[in-house]
Amino acid sequence: MDEDDKGPDLTQGVSLAAFSAEGMLAGRVGDAAVLLVRRGEAIFAVGAHCPHYGAPLADGLAVGETIRCPWHHACFSLRSGEALAAPAFDPLGTWQVERDGDHVWVADKLPPPPPRGIGAGAPGRIIILGGGAAGFAAAEQLRREGYTGTLTLLSEDTEAPYDRPNLSKDYLIGRVPEDQLPLRPPGFYAANGIDLRLATVATRIDAARQRLHLADGEVLAFDRLLLATGAEPVRPKLPGAADPAVLVLRSAGDCRAIVQRTAASRSAILVGAGFIGLEVAAALRERGLAVTVVAPEEHPLEKVLGPELSALVRQEHEARGVVFRLGTKVASLGSSQVVLEGGEVLAADLVVIGTGVVPRTALAEAAGIRVEQGVLVDRFLETSAAGIFAAGDVARWPDPHGGERIRVEHWVVAQRMGQVAALNMLGRRKPFEVPPFFWSRHFDALNIGMIGHAAGWDEILVEGDVAAKQAVLRYMRDGRMLAAATLGQDLENLRTEQAMETALKDDA
Repeated sequence: MDEDDKGPDLTQGVSLAAFSAEGMLAGRVGDAAVLLVRRGEAIFAVGAHCPHYGAPLADGLAVGETIRCPWHHACFSLRSGEALAAPAFDPLGTWQVERDGDHVWVADKLPPPPPRGIGAGAPGRIIILGGGAAGFAAAEQLRREGYTGTLTLLSEDTEAPYDRPNLSKDYLIGRVPEDQLPLRPPGFYAANGIDLRLATVATRIDAARQRLHLADGEVLAFDRLLLATGAEPVRPKLPGAADPAVLVLRSAGDCRAIVQRTAASRSAILVGAGFIGLEVAAALRERGLAVTVVAPEEHPLEKVLGPELSALVRQEHEARGVVFRLGTKVASLGSSQVVLEGGEVLAADLVVIGTGVVPRTALAEAAGIRVEQGVLVDRFLETSAAGIFAAGDVARWPDPHGGERIRVEHWVVAQRMGQVAALNMLGRRKPFEVPPFFWSRHFDALNIGMIGHAAGWDEILVEGDVAAKQAVLRYMRDGRMLAAATLGQDLENLRTEQAMETALKDDA
């Protein structure tokens, strides 16, 4: 048992006075780390750590009969332990709690709840096109809901669904082994009746006849179709940008190619100063490479984070040796050099492009489905074609928090969209009202959590000390908060998420 897991033996009992002000108490039951959570007169006992990345749930937030993870906002039922919202999918263990006055103790571990069943009227055949965050989450949710129809998951990738955020973080650094990338073990798909087809390309959607045509000539019929085709990296229209030796990072294969090149490299150039580009810059710097970031903007991420937090990001990178060439345009690219518009040549052993992604909408557009900067969906994630839904990076939905249509490229958002789309393909009519959330890590020095979405703002309210990395920045427009970024304030990020959800219910 880890040192942090040690606490009172909950089988021997504790006093209610031992609970924190938030109504929580971490302890142990045998070798298991267990968290007691008091909600009114009810007391629950659940596993103490989030099964996603192992965050201590005692640092999280209890809302109603749920507990939310402080790191990445996974949400669990305190009563059943079920993972109610991604990025976690595995349930928490639960235990029976006994009470005699102010004395509380934990008894037997409870069995998992029985599988749910679906009544008549469920579609017989569901196809999910795309094996990324949204596609996997939808397939997993369908089976968890008790869906027993034919379920086909098609992916152009050669690998089963994996943890994509790790590609620009710990996996690229070399801290996470290969076997930690897959979201589920190899036998999961067959065991759950999911027909997972890898390296499979769809060529046409016949929306009227509900048919999906594949590149190998096979035609699949569907009653519901989920478009989770994601996005693909932008290669700028510059000489040399299409050279395969100039690398991008989107897939696990892309990441392995970068890692392979680092073995014989001493220097790297990142073209682009977005979140992924800067995370890659940090990872390569941690691998010991000299790293230069080239981008046309004057300040990295300023349009997303504002000037103060943008300056902190740059400061943290420069303190660890990353060199920025900002306000600089590129004229041409090569596998070992970048030529700037003024003629200056920057040499490197490795060149990586990180200039953003574009949604993969071609199939939808050719099928007559409405497309405008993404596949347009309604609040239930259904497209303009009946029975066809979209989720993840490809979908553009009406955001009730900001009052406009948005499309974001966040892992957790894509997963939660997939989960909601799954319910709606079963006829549940659940609106997608989740405040967007993402996290970005730069070295081990700076972790940014962002809740909400602000394409523009007229004021940023700062609480705390940005330089000390203990702060909350609230992005405001017309006196209304659209988003918040937090540094070292995970609990406040969760509270902000809850406040946004509550405000939406109050406005309904």
